[in-house]
Amino acid sequence: MMNQETEIPLSIIVHIDRFSLNKDLQLEALQEFKELCLSSGTQVMAEVSGKIDRPSPNFFIKQGKLEEIKELVKSNKAHIVIFNNDLTPSQERNLEKFLGARVLDRTSLILDIFATRASSHIGKLQVELAQLTHLSTRLVRGWSHLERQKGGIGLRGPGETQLETDRRIIHRQINSLETKLKRINTQMATGRKSRQGIYSVALVGYTNAGKSTIMNALTNSALLVEDRLFATLDSTTRLLEEDSRPKVLLSDTVGFVSNLPHEVVAAFRSTLSIVKEADLLLQIIDASDNIDDHIQTANDVLQDLEAV
Repeated sequence: MMNQETEIPLSIIVHIDRFSLNKDLQLEALQEFKELCLSSGTQVMAEVSGKIDRPSPNFFIKQGKLEEIKELVKSNKAHIVIFNNDLTPSQERNLEKFLGARVLDRTSLILDIFATRASSHIGKLQVELAQLTHLSTRLVRGWSHLERQKGGIGLRGPGETQLETDRRIIHRQINSLETKLKRINTQMATGRKSRQGIYSVALVGYTNAGKSTIMNALTNSALLVEDRLFATLDSTTRLLEEDSRPKVLLSDTVGFVSNLPHEVVAAFRSTLSIVKEADLLLQIIDASDNIDDHIQTANDVLQDLEAV
């Protein structure tokens, strides 16, 4: 049961290094993971970290870590265990049974954060498509029909019901969402063609780097500005200056993060098409943070989008 006074899910977070990262990179990866967890709305009760060369096919981690996490779940009365790794459906299922708590991997965590951030119609469609695409490959718990349920982290967006193997329902919904997004994308492309003679600039960069703050300063806007990852999800376009010649449209886009799930990149192509078609990409960098790593992260996503 969750704490009824706060209704904040309590979590144990697990960061396992599989790639022999140096100490600085390990700390950077762990800090980013912790910020993602906090952005999801959970209260982190304990952290578990370690290294592994060859993941266990059944549990991903070894028996010693399993026992350590199980004890932390019990002593902290945690509801969720969040891994900063991608887990297979069987690993997730086995971990939940052994630990007695809900288990989320990195992709599920990011998709859940996106589900809480989307506010526009297209944003909600894109998040739902990304979640359904991810869940369709797993079906760990299954569902007999798609309905929205509330249940905290990892349960927002497409809901789950009793175990069911009818994938056709999911695929029909995916096809329907893809059709809607293609129609919206066509409309957006038509709108952009009508802006011939207008110069377009897209602000890109690591999440929480200050893109919305720059956007507000340059266009006298009042976009949401918060010190948390993925505070801005929906792209926003504003005229730079009314009297500028040529006219310049400035677009604020969703921020990037390392190892951004492919489902997110694929589903958000409609929104991120602004990036591909911009005349200029202006990368915003927080000079007080890990500059080189964040630049590389942004460049990696831009390459995935074939925008550079």
